[in-house]
Amino acid sequence: MNPILRPLLIFLASIPALHAELSVFHHPAGQPQAIAKSGDINLRKGDLLRIEPAPTTGSEPRSLEFEFFTVTPPTALTLRPLRKAGARFRELKLDPPGHSEAWTICRRKIDGLPVNWESLELDFSLPEGGEILIRSIRWQPLAEQAAAKPRRSSVANDTLEAELSRAYPARISSVEVGTERITIQGHAPAGSGPLLLAEIPMDRLIDDPDRFETLTALPPALEDGSFEISIPRLRQRSGFSYDRLLSRWRIASKDGAAIVPLSHPRYASEVACRSPQLPPGVHRDKKGLGGWVPERLPGELERLGITAVTVNLIVDSLLAPPSSPDAIPFTWQGRVYHANRRTLERFDSTFLKAADQDAVVSLILLVSNPARHGKTSAIAHPGAHPEGTYAMPDVVSENGIAAYGALLNLIAERWSRPGFPNGRVHHWIVHNEVDAGWTWTNAGKLPALPFMDLYQRSMRLTDLIVRQYDPHARAFITLTHHWAEAGSPQFYGSRKMLELLTRFTAAEGDFPWALAHHPYPADLRNPRTWQDGGVTFGFDSPKITPRNIEVLDAWMKRPEMRYKGAIRPVHLSENGFNSPDYTPQSFNEQAAGMAYAWKKILPLETIQVWHYHNWIDNRSEGGLRIGLRRFPDDETEPLGPKPIWHLYKALGTADEEAACKPFLPTIGITSWQEILHTAPIR
Repeated sequence: MNPILRPLLIFLASIPALHAELSVFHHPAGQPQAIAKSGDINLRKGDLLRIEPAPTTGSEPRSLEFEFFTVTPPTALTLRPLRKAGARFRELKLDPPGHSEAWTICRRKIDGLPVNWESLELDFSLPEGGEILIRSIRWQPLAEQAAAKPRRSSVANDTLEAELSRAYPARISSVEVGTERITIQGHAPAGSGPLLLAEIPMDRLIDDPDRFETLTALPPALEDGSFEISIPRLRQRSGFSYDRLLSRWRIASKDGAAIVPLSHPRYASEVACRSPQLPPGVHRDKKGLGGWVPERLPGELERLGITAVTVNLIVDSLLAPPSSPDAIPFTWQGRVYHANRRTLERFDSTFLKAADQDAVVSLILLVSNPARHGKTSAIAHPGAHPEGTYAMPDVVSENGIAAYGALLNLIAERWSRPGFPNGRVHHWIVHNEVDAGWTWTNAGKLPALPFMDLYQRSMRLTDLIVRQYDPHARAFITLTHHWAEAGSPQFYGSRKMLELLTRFTAAEGDFPWALAHHPYPADLRNPRTWQDGGVTFGFDSPKITPRNIEVLDAWMKRPEMRYKGAIRPVHLSENGFNSPDYTPQSFNEQAAGMAYAWKKILPLETIQVWHYHNWIDNRSEGGLRIGLRRFPDDETEPLGPKPIWHLYKALGTADEEAACKPFLPTIGITSWQEILHTAPIR
């Protein structure tokens, strides 16, 4: 929109529910003139949003909601009650929306309104060049937001900090889960006295007074302090057959009636596998595709030469009511659940089509957030806030672990069968962008450490279950390009998430997790990533983008990030470049961003694959056009391949150099060697 039309006033003429058509006005000479109508409102610096007329008046507290999308968030949000006569009342300062790369709910309590207000004016303090998209404005009585206080579902930050920092005199060195028995080895100092093996199921919080569900006398330690014990893998719990695969173990002693921990708890490190002979998935090159759906454009993998794909699965969509004609009963740990046959068969078809192209499949595990609709769920975390797009699974209750674990076990077994009659999933990406968990993996407002305590349980649950069926399967942590800085007050930062994960694994036992990273350009709207500002070639860089992707490679090579001395795999499971419009210049810069990124990642040892996202331009991505193809409803060429599509097709082939060469002048270089960073990174 032409900047001379600023500032704008956007009026919402509504019925009480505030779901009316929006009209955009400008005031170049004091006379309002309608210039557009749209369901989405694009606000820039100086713009105001006015809700008019008032759906109701009065001073009682209410809740104002809207959905927003912004990569340049406002620094403040001011609400001004108004009267038609022009009288202004006291301004109200609200917490502004933060950075969001998806449509996200913003809900703010409005208290202290004057009794006789007639309209509301919202002033988003956007930075120069910033913008925010707004839609679905809703006004609700606060009573509608009231909800029962959820049960305790996380551990206090100080408690976790003390536990992870504590040095215990004893340790468990190995937990091996066999088909029928579990073998546990450890070490206790001489003279420790009678020792106990305490069992803590995964769903129990670390400070739960009832967390030690079984106590087993340990055999006397050998002269060097070592011990070994073998116990049955199955036991009864709450009337069901419980698989102790999901328990952690610690050494303890008794002081009167009190149980005194003497070691950190430890999960299983080795798990008996049904099919140890399964071959690993092999990437023919580093070229992959994100969010693949074969029905969209059959044959696309073959046309592009794609060797790997990601596929999204909302896990709770697998559940079916027992009365449904499509319900398939299945049992896990003695509990009966019902799966949706049609949903399973639809994914079977997807994975079989991927197998036809020898493509490695990474499944992204998502959980619906029932709080967005005022509901509850058998598998969603009870603390999830309505502003989250997706939720953390409930990993802190017996029923939650049982239900979510049952679904994971169902699909891990189904998509890892020898011969792969239903197709194969090679890797499991555990949720989405967890450093931005408020948006993508919501468990409520938590500090980073309690959040990671929940998330690493979900990672371990996935790891322990899938390795029973496929020895090569990995659970991937998924992170944004926000690195040493969080990017939003509600986010955590990717580096912090990795640091916290390694603290948990150091204390409770390592497992073969891997990394799914999203190194988008610094500004998602600007494809000229070679000009990304505010990034450095050090571990304190605020972001990791294609420009400084070597930082990620160097970080993952650090000794503390390795698994048994080996470098963990890194998949760039989301990364794409925007074409601000469909002009030749935008197309050229979008493709140049791809050529630049490809040449940067090609020599990096840690990075196994790059899943380009998005495959097709999507109207729901806040105005971004990061697809390889045009919008499906484009007026001139629906789903038409952009120049970046043809470039991606050439990458990894004999045509690569010729396809990339035309973009050297756009980037301002004469050789691809010029963009490689080879100096030490610290």
